[in-house]
Amino acid sequence: MAPDSKPTKKDPRAWDALTPPLADWILDALSSWGFARATPVQASVINIFGSHKDVVVEAVTGSGKTLAFLIPLIQRILRADGPTKRHHIAVIVVSPTRELATQIHTVLTSLLKFHAASAEILPLLDEEDKRPVTTDPVVVPQLLVGGSHTVQQDISFFLRHSPNFIVATPGRLVELLSSPHVHTPSSTFEALVLDEADRLLDLGFKPDLQKILGHLPKQRRTGLFSASVSEAVGEIIRVGLRNPVKIAVKVKTLKGDVIEERKTPASLKMTYLITQPDHKLPALAQLLEKLDPRPQKSIIFLSTCSAVDYFQHVLPAVLPEGFDLVPLHGRHAAHVREKNTARFMKSTRPTILLTTDVASRGLDFPQVDLVVQLDPPSDPKAFIHRAGRAGRAGRKGLSVIFLHPGREEDYIPFLDVRKTPVVPLEHPEIDLPDSSTPPTSSTITTTSPEQISSLIRATVKTDRALHDKAQKAFVSWLRSYSKHTASSIFRVADLDWTRLGHGWGLLKLPKMPELKRHGFAGDKFLGVNDVDWENYGYANKQREAQRIEAMRLAKDPEHVAAREEKAAQERAKRKRNAEAWSGKHAAEDVRTGRREKKQKRRDAERKENMTEQEKVEEMDLQRLLAQVRAKNAEKAARERAEAKAAAAAGGGRGGGDDAFEGFD
Repeated sequence: MAPDSKPTKKDPRAWDALTPPLADWILDALSSWGFARATPVQASVINIFGSHKDVVVEAVTGSGKTLAFLIPLIQRILRADGPTKRHHIAVIVVSPTRELATQIHTVLTSLLKFHAASAEILPLLDEEDKRPVTTDPVVVPQLLVGGSHTVQQDISFFLRHSPNFIVATPGRLVELLSSPHVHTPSSTFEALVLDEADRLLDLGFKPDLQKILGHLPKQRRTGLFSASVSEAVGEIIRVGLRNPVKIAVKVKTLKGDVIEERKTPASLKMTYLITQPDHKLPALAQLLEKLDPRPQKSIIFLSTCSAVDYFQHVLPAVLPEGFDLVPLHGRHAAHVREKNTARFMKSTRPTILLTTDVASRGLDFPQVDLVVQLDPPSDPKAFIHRAGRAGRAGRKGLSVIFLHPGREEDYIPFLDVRKTPVVPLEHPEIDLPDSSTPPTSSTITTTSPEQISSLIRATVKTDRALHDKAQKAFVSWLRSYSKHTASSIFRVADLDWTRLGHGWGLLKLPKMPELKRHGFAGDKFLGVNDVDWENYGYANKQREAQRIEAMRLAKDPEHVAAREEKAAQERAKRKRNAEAWSGKHAAEDVRTGRREKKQKRRDAERKENMTEQEKVEEMDLQRLLAQVRAKNAEKAARERAEAKAAAAAGGGRGGGDDAFEGFD
């Protein structure tokens, strides 16, 4: 007799092993995208969130959270008895940034193209006519973000097409939910998802979230998704979820004989490089040149928008040939951000995204090979999100953070304590001259600090506008540096101003109180003596004409005299207005005291001239006034007590003990 064969154990992360079972069209979509099996977070969330339970999901960046919540949300709508009622919302996904919201909406529409009934409706959403009424459940998406449409256009779209799946940023969502035409009753509203939930609160959306939760029914499913669950998210958990299941998907690595948790995928190697301020750009150039294979997509993080505006013009002169540079920051107009994001994502040549923390969270840039943090983030929580742009979905990635020698090296054990360990960058080897040895003609190469500074300054000298950008960028960078959360590590007092100036390619250091405060006694012009400041002009002809006219007026004696007279008047005005606050109020107190004394004297004189009858009438009047005041005080106290009792009884929207009253 043949021995009994043991049944093969089914892979718990196989798509067809998940519960509730995935629809055939979803399996077709996942297969066509090459997703052979679910990631750990997808397997856990689809099983739990899809079974009518609230979830709080903490998973490493790049772990597939978007599909993890989209699939159960879509299936929840399609498994209803019929189509969602007109002008009723079934599902809402809230995102902190317009880029992330747009990305979620793109993944959603890509998935719906595999659902026949929903796919027929998608092209009709771009038309002015109302979409046709369906008898079967369908998913109709709408994207609500600022910049692309007005509030009136968003509401008009909602009234025409009656979408039931909303992807939005908080502000625009509040405006839509405030419309009387929008309905979210418990009978039709299914679920709310807050993506990157901790950042929603970090960015100051707390009042908007309060309003959103106030508009939604309490009998709903809620999901919170983030790479890190902060204390602030705990506030939402307490007031917005009912017995949530916490799902934490972590990465563990073996360090010696100890298994340690990581907050980043194992495919990502996080490293650091200790380098002087004027060696950063040479080191960056060598890193890009020596990496083999050459990184196809790289992200360079700077701390401020102004720094991106400046370095986008000067970096092309110092980077290796063959790299395209794409800038992106939060002050760009909406259409510029969309265009540059699409350009980076669709690039086929080696491309570098030069950006701020606006690109550190949520955005799923495909196949990023390299992340370089030229400036450490002000908030240590942003470090892991920046680094996590690389090494996503099992793809190998490299992250490098540049640190100054000295106190900044303490950032390494600081990260280790936060379970984000970094190791020294060993490959490729960065070869820079000894900073303590003066450069010679034999040590100056195309990637030496001196040569890099010369190349940047040559670019800046072509247009005075670049000099202005450099000055503004340096000041904004310094302000950002001074606001580091880890202030004991990043101290302005420890900065080497001369090296920083050379590293930035400045023609001179800006006028800053920090220079005097920290005793800078060096050359503010950084040894750059070949600039004719009077004839150093703008490439823009109109702006140059304005500069020349300003110089002419500055030399005109009449204009100078008028300007000095106006300045003297302003100083005199400020001096008059500079009277001490206490002095002004002291004088007012004296005047008030005099008025009170005069009034008392008049009252005394009036009473002396009263007859006995008039005195009796005066006493009766005062008693009557006292009674009126007492009744008014009693009425006010009674009204306050009634209002307090009504509040305790659960007045307001929703009623009952579960009425939402905010986070505090």
